[in-house]
Amino acid sequence: MPPQKIIIDTDPGIDDSMAIFFALNSPELEVIGLTAVFGNVHVDLAVTNALRLLEIAGRTDIPVAEGAANPLAGTYTNPPTFIHGDDGQGNIHLPPPTTTAITQTAAEFIVEQIMSAPGEITLVPIGPLTNIALALRLEPRIAQNVKQVVLMGGNALVPGNATPAAEANIHDDPEAADVVFGADWSVTMVGLDVTTKASMTEQHLQRYAQSSSPMAQHIARINPLYHDFSKRVNGVSGLLVHDSTAIAYLLMPDAFTVKQWPIRVETQGFSRGKTWPYLRPNPNAVAWHNRSAVNVCTGIDSARTIELELNRVAPP
Repeated sequence: MPPQKIIIDTDPGIDDSMAIFFALNSPELEVIGLTAVFGNVHVDLAVTNALRLLEIAGRTDIPVAEGAANPLAGTYTNPPTFIHGDDGQGNIHLPPPTTTAITQTAAEFIVEQIMSAPGEITLVPIGPLTNIALALRLEPRIAQNVKQVVLMGGNALVPGNATPAAEANIHDDPEAADVVFGADWSVTMVGLDVTTKASMTEQHLQRYAQSSSPMAQHIARINPLYHDFSKRVNGVSGLLVHDSTAIAYLLMPDAFTVKQWPIRVETQGFSRGKTWPYLRPNPNAVAWHNRSAVNVCTGIDSARTIELELNRVAPP
């Protein structure tokens, strides 16, 4: 079977870096492009980091396209430097990349790739969903021509992490997220319902440092800041591997429990960014009517998924 073609829409970001390397080291997947978006860092730095990561991986043949600098409504001003560092890479401050982004915008690149290969491209957004919503706005027919959308974001049955209500990627652009969840295409939400159950232990993280792989060595260098945050805020001794869990779903969907519910995203008030599932029929819940069901991951075999990631990125 030929590898599944994917476009990773990303705001790298430490956990994005782990996910990108996981995908690049998985022969079942063919990464045909990285599209950058604001989120963990501003979009110009997201582009820089994407290019840097591809250089470390020896994959400068993969194009990088610059996307949205701001959400659909408002201006983005507050990247979480306390989690990912001023450079988005744990404050290790890599030298500038030797390559540059392509001239197409992220939305243009997404549309071109999907429309030129109907039914073949999977979108894997692991940041705010602005670029995906803009691509839909540019060419609505991508909904009928994409293979599927597998995103890291949202929280159906558990609390948020950006606020008590909302997960960070969705909170950064709720308007875009509601567009993506409402489009008539196959969407799988790999959110906090499962990513908070996927934690790498101290022993797991040591395997990166012990590996001779340049990608594993890079992860070992950038993880301390993120690890400290995870221990301090999440109350776990290891590291929650949010974005990589979406890659794990592509590789072993049987490791996940999946429910199907229509999803609406709150865009107002203190619940802004909350992904609300339509859990049971209710004729008064008109906001959910005529919305396609979303595949919502609610359970995970975390041991299997984490071991797969380590075997791919940090081989002995």
